[in-house]
Order: sequence, then C-alpha cells, then structure tokens
Amino acid sequence: MEATVKKDMEEMQKCIERIASNEREADSLRRKVMDEVSRGELTPIAREDIMHLVKRVDMVANWSRESTRVLSALPIEHVPTSIKNAFIEMIKGIKECALALQKCVNKMMTKPEEALQAADMVEREEEKVDDIHEKARMLLGTGDLPKAGVAFLVGQLFEAMEMIADACEDVCDYVRIIIVRK
Repeated sequence: MEATVKKDMEEMQKCIERIASNEREADSLRRKVMDEVSRGELTPIAREDIMHLVKRVDMVANWSRESTRVLSALPIEHVPTSIKNAFIEMIKGIKECALALQKCVNKMMTKPEEALQAADMVEREEEKVDDIHEKARMLLGTGDLPKAGVAFLVGQLFEAMEMIADACEDVCDYVRIIIVRK
C-alpha cells in the first residue's frame, strides 16, 4: 500500500507478486492439511476443528490477494490524499491483526493462555480497522473522486481490506473453540 501511494510501481508489483505467491502457497498447504487430516488418526471432532481452522486461515490469504487485485486496477493518481491516508492507516491496523493472529495460532496448543491474549488483541485491532473503515466510507461519500469507476474501486478496496481483519477475527474465534474443547 505504501509503495502504491508513493507511486513506486516497481515495488508495488513486487509486493503484489509476493502476496499472490503466498496465497497460492496457502491454498496448497490447505489442500495438503485437508488431505492429511482426512487420512489421520484424529477423532472426528479434532479433524473437523483442524479443517475449519485451516479454511478460516486460508480466507485471510484469499482476502489479502483480493485486495491486491483491486489495488492493481485502481488508478491511484485519481485518489485523493485523504483516502490514500485512510488506506495506509487501515493497512497498518490489518498488519497488527495479522501479527496477533500469527501469535494466537502458534500458541494455541502449547500456551493456550497466551493464544487467548493474542486473540483478544486481534479483536481489539479488528475493531480499530472497523472504525477506520467507517471513517473511510464517509471520505468516499464526500471525497472528490473524478470518476465513478475510481470511486467503485476505492470502495471495493476498503471492503476487501476490512475483510482481511474480519477473517483474522474469525480464525481467533475458532481458536477459542479449539482451546475450550482441549
């Protein structure tokens, strides 16, 4: 996002390619885990929990990739500075969500209390992203966007970015379920 706002198209493209590659890797890992779990010796509930968790984690990657698809189509030079600033603020909150999510998932089996604390952090960060998203919608409604297509893409980008944070929160909700069952 920062590269895009700075109009560093070479860096933007590198970042988009990295996210696309990571999303493909997440899809591959999801398929492998699903295959392994289906053949494993886990209880049916444990298998189902892992499958649901993996699908939810994959949604974080999917929405990240969708954000880059919209960003690629958006002529950033037609986006007002106030909206670009909202993009940057929102993506910083999303990054905090993702980092807390990583800690949550990594600690869920070994240190459940730390996982739950990280889940709480994800929720707080997701709420901040929601607040930024709400303000961003107001900017979209009052912003001086030159074309309907630009306004549409800006709206789609805000929605896709917000869905990343929502997907992080969904994963944490499922981590809580797994911890309670454990």
